[in-house]
Amino acid sequence: MGTKMWAGRFTKETDERVNDFNSSISFDARMYRQDIEGSIAHATMLGECGIIEKSESEKIIEGLKGILADIGSGKLRFDPTAEDIHMFNEAELTARIGDAGKRLHTARSRNDQVALDLRMYLRDEIPVIKAQVRELIETLMRLAEKNLTTVMPGYTHLQRAQPITFAHHLMAYVQMLLRDLGRLSDTYKRTNIMPLGSGALASTTYPINRQRVCDLLGFDEITQNSLDGVSDRDFAIELASALSVLMMHLSRFSEEIVLWCSWEFKFIELDDAYATGSSIMPQKKNPDVTELIRGKTGRVYGDLTTLLTMMKGLSLAYNKDMQEDKEAIFDAIDTAKLCLTTFIPMIDTMKVIPENMRSAAAKGFINATDCADYLVKKGLPFRDAYKITGTLVHTCIEKGLTLETLPIEEYKALCETFDEDVYEAISLETCVMQRKAAGGPAPESVKAQIEYSKKALEQF
Repeated sequence: MGTKMWAGRFTKETDERVNDFNSSISFDARMYRQDIEGSIAHATMLGECGIIEKSESEKIIEGLKGILADIGSGKLRFDPTAEDIHMFNEAELTARIGDAGKRLHTARSRNDQVALDLRMYLRDEIPVIKAQVRELIETLMRLAEKNLTTVMPGYTHLQRAQPITFAHHLMAYVQMLLRDLGRLSDTYKRTNIMPLGSGALASTTYPINRQRVCDLLGFDEITQNSLDGVSDRDFAIELASALSVLMMHLSRFSEEIVLWCSWEFKFIELDDAYATGSSIMPQKKNPDVTELIRGKTGRVYGDLTTLLTMMKGLSLAYNKDMQEDKEAIFDAIDTAKLCLTTFIPMIDTMKVIPENMRSAAAKGFINATDCADYLVKKGLPFRDAYKITGTLVHTCIEKGLTLETLPIEEYKALCETFDEDVYEAISLETCVMQRKAAGGPAPESVKAQIEYSKKALEQF
């Protein structure tokens, strides 16, 4: 290993075990492009401000571009013994261009450098995740448009409750995912703030131009306090939080897919490409993708907890604890992207089985509320109508009937207000079609939800 950049203060070599413990290049190497781009902007500013010679600035920039190209092509490989990606790039630069490379670190610290790199990396990743969420939303809306009249039971407590449509159910997840896009967009705003120039904690005595670096790198603004600039990781925590909520939504949906593709429900069938079999039971078709998403959700929660716990006891400003931020947030990003990558085509290719949804909706007295509403519309107080309908359900259970098959005489024996038109009022199709209130399951209402969601998607 070469001489460390901070070696002047020390008279002994660092113990190799400490080197290994201290090293972060195994995971922060993925920020090589952001580190180099940040250094190019910094070197440009140093030359423009006369802090280093313009010729040296140009030499540094040329050298950095060469390193970037060589890493990208695979010609240059990372040195696993390097302390971190920042030291690797600077050492490689100095090896290539000589003493001019040693001037790159003028007026900056690794503290503000790593804060810059992480912000740049996360702002590159957030749009990628947003694009995946958009694709999932668009997939769900297309599926909803095909199932506007596909009647299914809606549930509370996992008990059949009221009739809805499959489109209505899908659009509930669209609303969740739109909120996820909103959270990711808000996180991006607070990530896209430029910390370079904060120095180690107290900025610098050099006449730097922070706004120039901000403009060169495409940030919205600069951080306003140097202590906060190097020690803030709110943006990483906020992204992990947004990803945790996103994963929670994917996990809830996954749980329903697991239920729906079981023989007990059989509302959908997964494409063979997105299911697995059993090593011993030849009849099995397992929804492993959805089960893994449920499991990986806990992993992302753990990443969020890691970041929160890491930061909760840190005094200002930078502390080495904060090196732990990258593995956690990188894992959260990688996990969310991987789950979306498999979940989207799984949803797009699954087969919907409308007849099974309709059959399930016909059972369980999920039109009982509509029966009570029928009486209310004819003048009875709701509580009286509720009690009468409950008694009718009890009668049906005793006689092995449903509200649709219960003879009108049984209805009239309990309440003379009933007439033959009750059967039309409690038909599943009527129950769904009459729920036209904004946000309801009637096809026209769901169409409106889809149009609203399409317009909302344009904001992102």
